[in-house]
Amino acid sequence: MSGSAGLKSSKADSRIGWIRHTLHRAESTLHMHGKIAVYVVFIQVFEHDGQQLLSRAWLIDPVETQANVAVSGKTKGEKEPWNGEYYVSFGDPSSRSWDEARKYGYISGGGGSWYSQTLKLLSPGDRVWVKIPKTGYVGVGQVLESVQPVTEFTVPTENGDQPAMSVLTHADKYRQSADDPDRAEYFVRVKWLNAVPANQAVNEVGLFGNQNTVCQPTTPKWRHTVERLKTVFGNWRGEGLERGAL
Repeated sequence: MSGSAGLKSSKADSRIGWIRHTLHRAESTLHMHGKIAVYVVFIQVFEHDGQQLLSRAWLIDPVETQANVAVSGKTKGEKEPWNGEYYVSFGDPSSRSWDEARKYGYISGGGGSWYSQTLKLLSPGDRVWVKIPKTGYVGVGQVLESVQPVTEFTVPTENGDQPAMSVLTHADKYRQSADDPDRAEYFVRVKWLNAVPANQAVNEVGLFGNQNTVCQPTTPKWRHTVERLKTVFGNWRGEGLERGAL
């Protein structure tokens, strides 16, 4: 390597090191306050055959970051152990239909990795409490299958299981982003234990809410919310229900 090339490499390494140090401090500080999800990605530049190539590496996996800061009380005293119940936000009616989610038995998220990554937190057997933003809580269900991309997800119909991209109202929109892992829609199959139309949503002062598609709240408000919802949604244990049953 020539002296000039070595000097350029040294300066580039110094800049990358400074950026890494600065972002790590910022990420750690904001993580400590638990206010927002911070995604830090390191970019490295390589030169090959006269072309510059970029590579990226996450400081912390995006799913872990969202899970860590999905919800936090104003003070440490307001936190408590997670109660094992998952919160789900089923948003953006222009991209997904709650009526179809009830009918076919699923929850979904997409349009950006921020909205779909936390679906990976869910495993078969987990219980989810679903809220439509600005509307209220509309159902409780049990996870049947782990997250799947729209290209693999099927829904039960009178003619057997059919591809979601052939059946759902927003199938055209899903097809447009299906080949983009960051923007694609992702689905988690659930068995509804109790689910109601949006116009019957439970929306009361003091109930928990969050912008993450899925989170594991550790605030007393979440415990209160689940206890309250169990009195509203009968059969929340769901004995005897089949996939997609209402």
